[in-house]
Amino acid sequence: MNAKAAKVRRHVSSALFARAIGLTRKIDIHQSCRMNSLNRFADPVYCIVRLVIGLTYACHGSQKLLAIPGGGHGAAGIALVAGFVELFAGLGIAFGLFTRIAAFFASGEMAVAYFMFYVATVPTPAGKFFPIMNGGELALVLCWVFFYMIFYGSGRWSIDAFLCKDRKSAPST
Repeated sequence: MNAKAAKVRRHVSSALFARAIGLTRKIDIHQSCRMNSLNRFADPVYCIVRLVIGLTYACHGSQKLLAIPGGGHGAAGIALVAGFVELFAGLGIAFGLFTRIAAFFASGEMAVAYFMFYVATVPTPAGKFFPIMNGGELALVLCWVFFYMIFYGSGRWSIDAFLCKDRKSAPST
């Protein structure tokens, strides 16, 4: 058998294999189009998520620093620093102003909060490992959401995008 015949045989057998397991181009395009129809909502939904999480986070800071809403805890020491981070990072994240920097500080603060105030206070090993047992679910989830925002950025619907629209390279989203 010559090389050309072997090449044709490999091509035919791979095409038959692809057809047998459903990997033809027509099927792939049809399946991906169904899910790609949601892509048009990605920017507005990310903006809403950023707004809700950022404002909720800022409420914790304003409660510590300004006693708004619902009275304050009284901030001193590390709580004072946490209040400033929560207020200013939350507002920055909500409105998309210096989002990556704000998310970096917010993620770090939530990691510190989780390990200092939830993991360290539980005596059992299982309680230290499972967030449901030490009460640190919100701190852990917020830490990872903010960590995601560090890499995703502010998105297209943000102050950062508005300020950078005159530049040649747009922020990566």
